[in-house]
Amino acid sequence: QVQLKESGGGSVQAGGSLRLSCVVSGYTYNSLRMGWFRQAPGKEREGVAGIGINGMKTGADSVKGRFTISQDNAKNILYLQMNSLKLEDTGMYYCAATDSPKWYLLRHGDFGYWGQGTQVTVSS
Repeated sequence: QVQLKESGGGSVQAGGSLRLSCVVSGYTYNSLRMGWFRQAPGKEREGVAGIGINGMKTGADSVKGRFTISQDNAKNILYLQMNSLKLEDTGMYYCAATDSPKWYLLRHGDFGYWGQGTQVTVSS
């Protein structure tokens, strides 16, 4: 049973930074493709960034140059470094995992394992 647990959310002013962490357990971590998703109130869940088994990365255009996904395979931890945060980055951020080869499309329906989420609030 794969378990994902996020942490690191909080409130920050626009232009600030946060780093989210996701601890993965219950599975061979480096056999999973990982992703970060977010959901704002009243909006659909959207893919933010993903990382494949070989370290290949992908990300939404809205966060490129600002957000960086990374992983510590030894510790089974996934990270999302978020810089230059904007008001529109506000939302619940979820860590997700999949064994789908289409992980890079960042479609939430392709990801079968989810954390409980961590809230990120960006204010002016």
